[in-house]
Amino acid sequence: MNKFSPVKAAFAVVMLLVSMLCAYKASAQTKADEAKMNAFVSNLMGKMTLDEKIGQLNLVVMGNAVTGTVISKGVEDKMKRGAIGGIFGLYGTANVKKMQDLAVNGSRLHIPLIFGLDVIHGHRTIFPIPLGVSATWDLGLIQQSATIAAKEATAEGLNWVFSPMVDIARDARWGRISEGSGEDPWYGSQVAKAMVKGYQGKSLTDADAVMACVKHFALYGGAEAGREYNTVDMSLIKMYQDYLPPYKAAIDAGAGSFMSSFNTINGMPATVNKWLLTDLLRKQWGFKGFVVSDYTSLNEVTNHGLGDLQTVSALALKAGLDMDMVGEGFLSTLKKSLKEGKVIQQEIDLACRRVLEAKYKLGLFKNPGKSLNAEKEKLDVFTDDTRKFARQIAEHSFVLLKNQEQTLPLKKSGTIALVGPLADNHSEMLGTWVIAGDPNKSVSVAEGIKNVVGDNVKVLYAKGSNITDDSLLSIRAFALTAPEAKDKRSPQEMIDEAVETAKKADVIVAVVGEAANMSGESSSRADIDIPASQKDLLKALAKTGKPLVIVLFNGRPLTLTWEDKHASAILDAWAPGTEAGNAIADVLFGNYNPAGKITATFPRSVGQIPIYYNHKNTGRPFDGKGGAKFKSDYLDISNDPLYPFGYGLSYTTFSYGGVQLDKTNLEGNTTLKATVTVTNTGKYAGEEVVQLYISDPVASISRSVKELKGFQKINLQPGESKVVSFNITTADLKFYNDKLIYDWEPGQFIVQIGTNSGNTQSASVQWLK
Repeated sequence: MNKFSPVKAAFAVVMLLVSMLCAYKASAQTKADEAKMNAFVSNLMGKMTLDEKIGQLNLVVMGNAVTGTVISKGVEDKMKRGAIGGIFGLYGTANVKKMQDLAVNGSRLHIPLIFGLDVIHGHRTIFPIPLGVSATWDLGLIQQSATIAAKEATAEGLNWVFSPMVDIARDARWGRISEGSGEDPWYGSQVAKAMVKGYQGKSLTDADAVMACVKHFALYGGAEAGREYNTVDMSLIKMYQDYLPPYKAAIDAGAGSFMSSFNTINGMPATVNKWLLTDLLRKQWGFKGFVVSDYTSLNEVTNHGLGDLQTVSALALKAGLDMDMVGEGFLSTLKKSLKEGKVIQQEIDLACRRVLEAKYKLGLFKNPGKSLNAEKEKLDVFTDDTRKFARQIAEHSFVLLKNQEQTLPLKKSGTIALVGPLADNHSEMLGTWVIAGDPNKSVSVAEGIKNVVGDNVKVLYAKGSNITDDSLLSIRAFALTAPEAKDKRSPQEMIDEAVETAKKADVIVAVVGEAANMSGESSSRADIDIPASQKDLLKALAKTGKPLVIVLFNGRPLTLTWEDKHASAILDAWAPGTEAGNAIADVLFGNYNPAGKITATFPRSVGQIPIYYNHKNTGRPFDGKGGAKFKSDYLDISNDPLYPFGYGLSYTTFSYGGVQLDKTNLEGNTTLKATVTVTNTGKYAGEEVVQLYISDPVASISRSVKELKGFQKINLQPGESKVVSFNITTADLKFYNDKLIYDWEPGQFIVQIGTNSGNTQSASVQWLK
């Protein structure tokens, strides 16, 4: 081996030089491209009037994506005057082409528009909700979902998507927990990177690429009481350590735009928060893109008590907001504010420049209609391939929460009682935040079972209940959509029919849970149980003594203590998307062995909220033993969640050996190798998400009890073992101290590896500087 070492060394040197040369060339090219862009934008701005510059800061809404109480008016007239910079809510080649032609050919300077839309979990082909997608723990699938969504979106003329939502959420009452990746900052950062890369591709100038808009900046998921649009108040350490990392990760991945959030931060609304939009985002993190407000969030600053529309518009511009969504505060007040000295010309110019740079980066000045291709719209949207992928990612997102006595997978024979208001339902398959998806093209659970097992299984169907019989919940949940089609029978008549149906079957499959509009924006819930009408149905079915399989639709963690106690099996399907029924049937009958793991803790009771795995210890921690007083516990329930972060079962079982470290004493910037042997001890081939956590038991501030720092998804055949290794560096030990310095401190560290945050093997290491 030694005689080859000089050759290897020389090769390594050559490769290093090649790498350095490539990096130098890339840097030089980037600088040249930036210089070219700056020259172009400066030349264009030199021709623009003040009104035209302000017009670039105005984003209007058309079409079907109205998510507020204000609707844009006089759009075509404003466009001719150069008073609009972009449109959202409009899609389809013909619709977009009409407006883009009007902007380019009908305005004085021919400046193209940017077209945006809420493309959240697919465009036409709908994938599971983001919380469900995150449960795949498969970054390749996650990135591919964004790539496919971008391809469909651009095929219909779009070039900007209001996604990903990277807000950390620890409160299941908050409706928009459905739109993010859960509670963990490290994992949320990995998902943020994957989504941005999927949307933006290799180059924003590519016809299939869209510019990502990261939201909601910032801390929106920390809203008090889990109530939409509510106040956020937290320490700086909590911000930097637990909530801000995914936003920074999105910047590192190249995200082109950000969206300000509705909430306040340190008493200052995010949309007018200079510390947030300028000091942190641009000066500390180096973000070079543009920032758009959320829907009329600028106007709503007046409700926070900071002044009239002119006053808050000036505050927003000075804070670093570049584009005003729908409210037209910039359009209607900035010229007056400039005359009165409340803003300066340079501030208007800077915001205009950032918007124009985004359009330049997208290649719209060279080709305003780069994605406008009627043939592409026919070929690239809602294809057999996109539906195949939708089925695959849905299967991978499902989480098996319980499987008593191997109830699942079901036999491909016998008789099934298929019950529940979501069992033979198309409209609720897609989930929340779907603009362009067609529920009529979704696959229901009843159809999926028929497609997968045909006539081999006899299926007896009974609806059993409405989604909800609560009139207030129904009115509010279905306020923007067609109301639930209520069955004319009484609740008891429906339950009686379901029970009689169940008595004739070998097993009951109850498809229950939340309607799509019970989560998402403006859909917070104080009670996160399954709606009472469906709970009554489940209780009646359980009394039959037949095996009860619950297929759960939900946009958030629910309180499932009764269900966990009485159901034979629980499969969390979230809201699976277009291929819902096919994917669910594949998993129920064992064509795919579920491997999803939850990314948000499921509480036992709403009274435990907020609940999350990486909490701090208290001075009086509860050790779990009964009868103790003066400890941090509840009198009536356990501190522990029902299902911890990272939890998810399989049709097979896995055993973990002890954690092995290649060294137990380290010093300086070296690498620690931690390994564990994982064995498939069951009868089915299956995937397992092996999770790495690190604890820092002694530090200069109180640290989290553990933090996720890595994972690997492996596939094992029955009886097969695999050694899983993690390379740990000092970067994995860093945290923000009381001076907000991001660094690591020497001492003891506990390395934990396991199947979820509550079930790990551990080993200790001493690591000195």
